[in-house]
Amino acid sequence: MADYYDDYYVRNRGCRCPRCAAHWLMGPAILVTVGILFLLQQLRIIDFGRSFPILLIVIGLIKIAQRTAPDMGHVQPTPYYPPGALADQIRDDIRRRTEENVARNMGIPPQGPTIESNPGSEVKRG
Repeated sequence: MADYYDDYYVRNRGCRCPRCAAHWLMGPAILVTVGILFLLQQLRIIDFGRSFPILLIVIGLIKIAQRTAPDMGHVQPTPYYPPGALADQIRDDIRRRTEENVARNMGIPPQGPTIESNPGSEVKRG
């Protein structure tokens, strides 16, 4: 299960590679750009209604920076398993598959299905 994400890039908050770090640029870049555009409107240099395409250009440049940044030293996040019954089911499924793979590699035949007895049942097994 260690190679769950190895086929593709997944952003990781704990990773400090340039590609993951570029995702944190969007908020500050938009905030600074909007601040400058409002300042230009207050100074009556350019109206905000006519300057908002600059905001779209900044967003596009940041998206390009995010996609083209190198991922050297990237650390993939660990797979997320939700809490509760689903996590137990996933864990049991992984355990069963692992045991089947080990048995298959060692040449041990697979076990047949088991029948659980019900103590209140009138049917006698065995």
